[in-house]
Amino acid sequence: MIGLDTNVLVRYLTQDDAKQAAAAARLVESLTSAEPGFVSHVVLVESAWVLESCYEADAARIATVVETLLRSESIRVERAEVVWRALRRFRDGKGDFSDVLVTELAAEAGCVAVYTFDRGAVKRSGMTLLA
Repeated sequence: MIGLDTNVLVRYLTQDDAKQAAAAARLVESLTSAEPGFVSHVVLVESAWVLESCYEADAARIATVVETLLRSESIRVERAEVVWRALRRFRDGKGDFSDVLVTELAAEAGCVAVYTFDRGAVKRSGMTLLA
């Protein structure tokens, strides 16, 4: 197994730099179920942020990317079962992908609340406001 960094994943998805996109495609397309690529939570969150902020991807596009990675036989997503739960909440409009992943990981760890100063995250993802 090999790890994939955000920039490799984003180049593969966006194909916006011919040289890097070709190298990313060769690598990603060489992965198999026996020799998969690993995508961490950090890479997922960074990729979602880059796609949204730099490529104007909407929530539906980000959700499709995450689901495609989760369904791929040649990609292993860190703690995929938690990411699936976060994806369902994200699709239901329950917050930014990073916020729902944070709350799902916290719940999995046994946390009774996630505190934040971000009022939007409180409204969208069910975090608790620290006032």
